[in-house]
Amino acid sequence: MNDPGEFTQAAPPLPAPHPAHAAAPRKVGAVQAVAAITIGNALEFFDFTVYSFLAVTLGKLFFPVASPYGQLLMSTATFGVGFITRPIGGIVLGSYADRAGRKAAMLITLALMALGSGLIAFAPTYAQAGLAAPVIIVAARLIQGFSAGGEVGATTAILLEYATPRTRSFYSSWQFASQGLGVAIGALLSVMSARYLDHAAFMDWGWRIPFAVGMLVAPVGLYIRNRLEDTIQPRARHDDAGTPPSPLRVVLRDHWRVIILGLMMMAGGTSTVYMITFYMPTYAIRQLGIPMSSALLAGIVVGLILFIGMPLCGLLADRVDRRTASIAARIGIALAAYPAFLYLNAAPSIARLLLMVGAMITLHVLSEASMAIVPSLLPKEIRATGAAFIYAVGVVVIGGSSQFITTWLVHVTGSKFSPAIYLMACNAISIIALIKVEDRSAQLKI
Repeated sequence: MNDPGEFTQAAPPLPAPHPAHAAAPRKVGAVQAVAAITIGNALEFFDFTVYSFLAVTLGKLFFPVASPYGQLLMSTATFGVGFITRPIGGIVLGSYADRAGRKAAMLITLALMALGSGLIAFAPTYAQAGLAAPVIIVAARLIQGFSAGGEVGATTAILLEYATPRTRSFYSSWQFASQGLGVAIGALLSVMSARYLDHAAFMDWGWRIPFAVGMLVAPVGLYIRNRLEDTIQPRARHDDAGTPPSPLRVVLRDHWRVIILGLMMMAGGTSTVYMITFYMPTYAIRQLGIPMSSALLAGIVVGLILFIGMPLCGLLADRVDRRTASIAARIGIALAAYPAFLYLNAAPSIARLLLMVGAMITLHVLSEASMAIVPSLLPKEIRATGAAFIYAVGVVVIGGSSQFITTWLVHVTGSKFSPAIYLMACNAISIIALIKVEDRSAQLKI
């Protein structure tokens, strides 16, 4: 393959911002900024991911004409539908964040995510509205996917731009830590709804509670983020050099090698997170016979490990060789995947499930030492667009399809261990990318 430096060569920058729009000094401290972004991002990902924890229930309510396997497949496919619009959201809102500012884009994503949650919370079931019911759910997931696609680019960029050379990975880690917090809250509410309501009440209205809570994204998140100072000011649409080129055009034209490496690096991380966080509770319920209220505890464990472990990993990554640490952890995940499934299936229990997901997600946390590498390779003027594009496309190809593919694999192969093979292959792709990429995050100038 080509020399690593070829993948990260600098490209001509976009035209400079108009003098009238030069960046103003920030008044909000870095700690307050990180807190604001973390809370808002956690609320967004709570909304987006809570659907996966209730996949079995939603399959029964919205796809009752299918077999139990068909219900689950349709429900997980609907979860995946939310990823179809992620690239569109990443492109549209990422470009908007590079032109109008990070803050403006993040306010839009919050409002859209709340709208999607509201549609699900008040959606009629199939028994009440027939085919209109799953149509509403699909529409809500498309809106949420659009929002999530734009959220990551803007927040990744602003976290990196608030950091210093010695805190790049630590600040970037809060992107993933906040997602973990959202996952933990979503899983906790799902567990409480399933455990403390009788079955009839839960199936009638209890499942709506997490989605209704998710609607709080709008007032809480908008208030928090509206106080945030931006790290980039709106660029003039016209200046002496003419109309600036589209950020997406610049990304694809001048930084395609970075995009390819970024997508490859995402394969392992995305597959691990979506398999362990979102698929394993469903796997435990359907394949191992573990009660839903117990299986969903895995989501809480995973979320808490991500929330606590990612910042610690970020601190470590700012002091060690990021690539070496990530490669070692990815190799660990690939080697541990099959034995972990063997261990869980040998004597299924909630204790083994929690131990298995805890160990695997801890390895994933360690593998994210490389989290600041790819965004640092992109110029500031297109960073939100590039980061959003990589993330959105990566989760569509790997994350959005993971539950559907693994559910299908188990069905067609008859093997409960087939998800492990899928996980091993995805992590192998990431290892190749990590070997080739060059880490310039410490030298980044904001």
